[in-house]
Order: sequence, then structure tokens, then C-alpha cells
Amino acid sequence: MPLHITLYVLGFIGIWLGAGLIISSVEKFSHKLKLSSFSVSFLILGLFTSLGEISVGITSVLDNDPEIFVGNLIGASIVLFTLVIPLLAITGKKIKINPEFQNFNLISSLVVIGMPVILSFDGKIDRLDGIISLILFVFAAVLIESKRGLLQKPSTVVHHHILRVGPEILKIVVGVLIVYLSSNSVVEQTMYFSQILRISPFLISLVLVSLGTNLPELSLVVRTVFFKDKEIAFGDYVGSASYNTLIFGGLTLWYGKTIFLNNSYIISLLVLIIGLFLFYLFAKSKNTLTRKEGFCLLYLYLLFVYVEVTLHVV
Repeated sequence: MPLHITLYVLGFIGIWLGAGLIISSVEKFSHKLKLSSFSVSFLILGLFTSLGEISVGITSVLDNDPEIFVGNLIGASIVLFTLVIPLLAITGKKIKINPEFQNFNLISSLVVIGMPVILSFDGKIDRLDGIISLILFVFAAVLIESKRGLLQKPSTVVHHHILRVGPEILKIVVGVLIVYLSSNSVVEQTMYFSQILRISPFLISLVLVSLGTNLPELSLVVRTVFFKDKEIAFGDYVGSASYNTLIFGGLTLWYGKTIFLNNSYIISLLVLIIGLFLFYLFAKSKNTLTRKEGFCLLYLYLLFVYVEVTLHVV
């Protein structure tokens, strides 16, 4: 047992360190591109900080246990919108909602982020659900990136990526390798503890693995406290949550068979829907998320964890 606990902790630490290498390199690109930091972070940083979810998903499909990737992706979006973003608002007093994420873009992006939940309400996930998720992600990405984003100046992006990016590319490759190996370890230990404690892999992925794969995003909160660059952090969070829908669709199509959710999943689905709805109301009011509103979302996350643990563990 102590060995498995150690491997579990080391897996999470590996995700943190590997993602740190990736984040530092991508941030340098963001400043060189002379584009909207939010848009660049949404598309690039959002992808790289989702590597933990991608790695966990690939491993779970190969191990023929798709409940892990479903629980992890739904849990990851809950963590982002009821823990990580609220912490950013609380530590920085408030978050200003970027122009790229206002009005119709706000609604469409939140619909995309919540789509895996909507598609899971019937207790099963099939190929059609995967296709819908992929199409909606592309739709949201084009909407956001067409507004002072990467799609507007592709030649500028290519030029800066070719110029002096050798060290950054090496860091990204090393970071990806560390995150992938660490994520494999996390999945293996999740299966071990789910069998020992007789808790479903879905629940462990929902509460614990989703927190671990969001360590890169949590690290950005700490970095933001010191460097005050909220635009990059917030763009990453929205991008990462949106990529969860892309990953959800891709892994569902890859698995190929209908996934049946035989565990208690309704509470988590309702929590994410409520969290996204509250975020929409807060963000729409004055295009900001205040510290008080951040605490409100944080309380929702703490209540979610308490209820899940009480129902399935205690």
C-alpha cells in the first residue's frame, strides 16, 4: 500500500513538473506573436495543459475502461469552473472577462464545455455523441480565434514559430513525455485503489484524478499571483475546458462502442450545469467575475466533493 501511495503522489508531481515546462515555453510564444493573449492561450496553452486529460484518456481506452476518461473529463471541467477560475478571482480580487469571451461567444463556449454533460444525461455515450462534441468544439474555436486570434494572422504565427524556437520545442517534447508517463502511473494507481477500496473508477476519476490532471491550471493560479497576467491564465482555463469536449468526442469515437455509465453520475452532471449557469450569470452582469462570486462557485465545488465522498466512501 505505501508503495502505491508513493507512486500515486509521484504521478501527480510528474504532471505538475512536466506541464510547468510546457507552460513556460508556450507563454514565450504568446508574447512574441503580438496577438490577443486570451486567444493564443485558448488555442495553444489550453491544448498543452490538457495533456494530462489526453494521456489519462488514451490509457483508459487501451485498458478498456472508458469510465475513467468520462469521469476525468467531466470532473476536470467541474474543477476548472468551480475551483480553479474561482481561485483566480479570489486571489486577484476579480477577473475581467475578455472581449473574445463576451456576448454570443460566452454562451456558445459554455454550451460546448457543458456538452459532454448534456450528452451523458441518458446514462450512455455513443459515436453520435462523439461527433456532436467534435463539431461543437471546432465551432467555438473558430468563433473565438477569429477575433484577434491565430486565424487572423497565420503568417505571423508561422514566422515566429520558425524563429528561435529550438529550446522551447525541446522543453515541450520533454514536458509531454513526463506528463504522459506520469498520467499512465496515475491511471494504474487509480485502478488499484478502486479495487482495494471498492470504489468505482468513475468516482475516483471524477474527484481525485480530475484534480490531479488540472495541476497545470492550478499552477497558473500561483503564477498569476506573482506575475498578474490574468488574461493568459483565464484564456488557458476556457481553452482547457473546451478541449475537454474535443477529447471527449475523440476518445468516444476511438473507443467505438457505446459507453454505459452504471455508477452514480447525476450529481456531477448537475453540479457542472449549475456551475456553468452561475458563471454565465456572473460573467454577463458586468463582464467580470468578482471575489464574492468566486467564493460562491468555490462553495459549490466544496459541497460537490463533500456529497460525493459522503455518498460513496463514508
